[in-house]
Amino acid sequence: MRLDVVTIFPEYLEPLNVSLVGKARARGVLDVRIHDLRSWTYDRHHTVDDTPYGGGPGMVMKPEPWGEALDAVLAAKEPDQEPPVLVVPTPSGRPFTQELAVELADKPWLVFTPARYEGIDRRVVDEYADRLDVREVSIGDYVLAGGEAPVLVMVEAIARLLPGVLGNAASHQDDSFAPGTMANLLEGPVYTKPPEWRGRGIPEVLLSGHHGRIARWRRDQAFARTVANRPDLIERCAPEALDKQDRATLEALGWQQGTGGRWHPGPDEAAGPGQPPEPESESERGQDRGQDQDRGQGGPGK
Repeated sequence: MRLDVVTIFPEYLEPLNVSLVGKARARGVLDVRIHDLRSWTYDRHHTVDDTPYGGGPGMVMKPEPWGEALDAVLAAKEPDQEPPVLVVPTPSGRPFTQELAVELADKPWLVFTPARYEGIDRRVVDEYADRLDVREVSIGDYVLAGGEAPVLVMVEAIARLLPGVLGNAASHQDDSFAPGTMANLLEGPVYTKPPEWRGRGIPEVLLSGHHGRIARWRRDQAFARTVANRPDLIERCAPEALDKQDRATLEALGWQQGTGGRWHPGPDEAAGPGQPPEPESESERGQDRGQDQDRGQGGPGK
């Protein structure tokens, strides 16, 4: 994958030289090219901004340097090469989600345009939207001083999905928000050695060696954490993606199934979420699975 970033602060992107992204660059999995926007300015002060039409506070980034910079980046396109996706970080963009990260990870070429001040003259986005796939993206409901930090966030989220970047290719499959069984769920707590630390142990089920019970416990904990921190995600869960134990877990956590099979907080949930039930035995889970299949409902993620 090729990534181009046009910025007035190239040094801000130096973290792309370290950790997993840096290693991916060294191995040739990622081709990252950083461009200084001021290289396309011609006055003594290398001016990239001006006052806004219509008045108001702040400054707006000028279209001329952005146009020349993006034209220069696009000029490197080979005749048979797919055009890049232009990613514009902005608080007014669509939310950056794991789903979008997965989508962008399938693109061979991304160009990022981190802005400063009040943003980039709108004509720049409109100009390139006529010939490129332009994505205006926000990493959250807050405002930063510039778009470089969002670029770092997005590049890391995208890069870790590329083959050969993570040491274990399956590592991201159980992440929060991952497509499949973790869709609309947050990842639960994780533990490592030693088995006891400052008087705190780890859940016995994780020491049992029983893979089915461990998987069930982890899924129940994912439901519990999602109910506590992001209940809006539970409301989005597709009814057909939940098996009998999932439904029992949500009920134990104080949720109810309403019209259309969607879940919502029950009357007692305001007092605080309950606790997920203990994982079922393998025989019980087998019986449940058969009943679900008789009703035309498969296991999680089906």
